[in-house]
Amino acid sequence: MDTKKEHRIALFLDFENLVTNTGFTAANFDLQPAMDRLLERGKVVFRRAYCDWSRFKEAKGNLHEFGVELIDVPPSTRSGKNGADMRLVIDALELCYAREHIDTFAIASGDSDFCPLAYKLRENGRQLIGLAVKEATSPLFVKACDEFIYLRPRTRAEKDKEKEKRAHEHEEGSRGRKHGKGHGAGERQGKEQANAPKGKAETQKAEVPESVVEVVQRLLARTTGSLNPSAIKEAIVRKEPDFDERDHGFSSFAKLLAALEQEGLLKRVQQGRQWYVVGPESAPEPQPRGRGARVQEEEDEEEVYPDPVDDF
Repeated sequence: MDTKKEHRIALFLDFENLVTNTGFTAANFDLQPAMDRLLERGKVVFRRAYCDWSRFKEAKGNLHEFGVELIDVPPSTRSGKNGADMRLVIDALELCYAREHIDTFAIASGDSDFCPLAYKLRENGRQLIGLAVKEATSPLFVKACDEFIYLRPRTRAEKDKEKEKRAHEHEEGSRGRKHGKGHGAGERQGKEQANAPKGKAETQKAEVPESVVEVVQRLLARTTGSLNPSAIKEAIVRKEPDFDERDHGFSSFAKLLAALEQEGLLKRVQQGRQWYVVGPESAPEPQPRGRGARVQEEEDEEEVYPDPVDDF
């Protein structure tokens, strides 16, 4: 995905598909994780969900809180099969042709019936993001998308932990404002977070997948200069729309690149305030010296990447 442009996103939910044999129910369906992932990419300017809402009344309140428009599509056949998917397809195509400023479509469903819609949207120059539960998603629909985000129900323990965290942050913030120690409270909170138990992504053994190695080697073989890390991530996602570095034990893409550098597959160099990737045989970019360099080094102390000068 292009990180330099703020995308305008239209979100369509095939709600019945999301709560059928997925671990989600109408009562516990939580849209927040999906919205968080989409908001990292841009503004969600259109939100619409489709199903027979007489069967999923418990979900209405939660979806209304997120500003989702609920489209009621009662069953239209004797077998009980409703026309929600057809209505979704029609509305998505209409929006594609009528609203050119919407450049990204997010389809929340794992149904392969949406593959033709995916192809048509991409044919018209739109980015397509799929969202669904992994165990209830067709691999065909995953491959039809530019990017695929897997959803999973949050456990009660995770929800309780999130509530406790928010309550704690609110308490610390109130205490800091009252006593004029907001900065100290922030430091205590940072230490507590640093000492907190690590999540699944960090406790899992980190291992670079072969598909990533192949993409990186191919890109570096074709370029004569440096590569932006975001371009590498985009190339990997184009090959594997459901790629997520956290599934391989890396809490960020920067840490995955660091692992590749340790294996001697690439080098990371700094140009100004931006970090780039070059081939393993490339010489590091010369670093400016003098007063300006000292200022730059002080500003970059908090960068997650090590200083390339110290690595060679």
